[in-house]
Amino acid sequence: MKRANGLHLGAFLAAVLLALGGAALLKGGFFIGKHEGDTLHLLQLVERMSRGEWPHLDFHTPIGVLAIAPIALMLRAGLGAGMALLAAQVLVAALLLPAIWHVARSRFAGGWAHAFGALVLVLVLALVHGTAEPTVSISMHYNRWAWALAFLVIATAMLAPLEGRASPAADGLILGIGAALLALTKITYFVAFAPPVLLLLLSRRQWQTLGVALAAGLAVAALVTLLAGPGFWLAYIDDLQTVRKSGFRANPGLPFGQVVAAPAYMAASLTALLAVVLLRQSGRATEGLAMLLLAGGFFYVTYQNFGNDPQWLPLLGLMLWQLAPPPGQKNALGWDLRQAIRLTALAALLMAAPSLLNLAYSPFRHLAADPADYRPLLPGTGTHQDLQTMAARAEKIVAQIALESPGNAFGPFTNPQAREKTRTRFQGEDLPICDMKVGAAPWYAAMTADLRASGLAEGKTVFTADMMSAFWLYGAFEPLPGASPWYYGGLPGWENADYLLVPLCPMAAFVRKIILNEITARGDRLTEVRRNEMYILYAR
Repeated sequence: MKRANGLHLGAFLAAVLLALGGAALLKGGFFIGKHEGDTLHLLQLVERMSRGEWPHLDFHTPIGVLAIAPIALMLRAGLGAGMALLAAQVLVAALLLPAIWHVARSRFAGGWAHAFGALVLVLVLALVHGTAEPTVSISMHYNRWAWALAFLVIATAMLAPLEGRASPAADGLILGIGAALLALTKITYFVAFAPPVLLLLLSRRQWQTLGVALAAGLAVAALVTLLAGPGFWLAYIDDLQTVRKSGFRANPGLPFGQVVAAPAYMAASLTALLAVVLLRQSGRATEGLAMLLLAGGFFYVTYQNFGNDPQWLPLLGLMLWQLAPPPGQKNALGWDLRQAIRLTALAALLMAAPSLLNLAYSPFRHLAADPADYRPLLPGTGTHQDLQTMAARAEKIVAQIALESPGNAFGPFTNPQAREKTRTRFQGEDLPICDMKVGAAPWYAAMTADLRASGLAEGKTVFTADMMSAFWLYGAFEPLPGASPWYYGGLPGWENADYLLVPLCPMAAFVRKIILNEITARGDRLTEVRRNEMYILYAR
């Protein structure tokens, strides 16, 4: 197979980084079209880390420190929130560029090396989370970054180096550092892909590569321990356990069986399983077994990620093309295995195309956006106003309410049990059944303005009975020590709160009920200090 020229490949990858990263940065701000709540959640993590706090130690989150640190670094450098988000992606891509170049050059022949390198850069620099829905969003950026790292690790382990390009030391560094970065970005990926990678190294007796990988991974762990302290790891595990036990945040999408076998996903699943069979028939028993383990990991990560987008498909296609045997080898059915494996590879790439194309041109779509159609997500915050959301979403608030009640005309036609998940009684009164669906920016801005005018919020902290509490980003209250910027269960930070705020139309009424039931069970004494059409505020 024709090998890619290293110089030409490096120039190509630099050009891709410049094109995608430049398209994002040239806009001078970040203009999102959806997921304002997710963005505010991320900004809380980033802002707190930029102030010197550590995830897991100072606030609860299952998201790894390296999903936050690059953005916090940009924020600390003086960039506004919008540009910090974009610049962090460029920084991550630039730091990964040497590893991308090495894996592409040593594992993929000809133009496929360029395709693999571009694919990894697209995952890092995209401005959508995936699928074929084109609206710009930074939501779940850590899933894209983790896929990019996983692609580097998996390709390094699965594919033998091309002739003359073996480098056990470089491979070990990529495997060890890459695995450590996965664990510190989103640990799901580490858990899913460590077994097949380890199987490949052990079965091939790649002792030098394995030794370097272990040393590199342990070095990263030692550095984090030195910076954050040994308690960091126990706190990280505790946060992950909180999510696992929550019962409603362990997976944000379809059940596992549907992710594997539902009509939208069955073709991809069958393609992965066909790849296992064809690899073993072609004499690649080790790769076939590893592919079987990888398929399980692919399915699990897809199940655990919002949107259930099988972003592993392009990697599968590229690896299968490289693993195709020489011409003439046939299986018991008479299939030419080289042709069969390459057709399977093409099927995987074609199924990946809608999501991949959406990822690839999202920075250019963002560049073409008209700023007149957007409004600040954090109005009145100076430099952070470079983060903007659609005017159509910033200038209205859309809520979903329950029309029926036992005493009105709809009552006889409804089942009272159907509302048990959201029906809430607290402090002797029934709260409205209502969920805010669109308009996070004006929702927070209106309540924050009222809280600031009341004089009650100055220098105080609040625990909000809702999915998220971002009032301090808008200038009301102080960050709550030990809090969870996104609710995963329990009452993290409750002991440090001066107030309890109960929104009358929260982002998630079922979460409000869970929190208020837990507070009621504690029996804490609360005193109502303010009430209006937006919220009830209690002093502790």
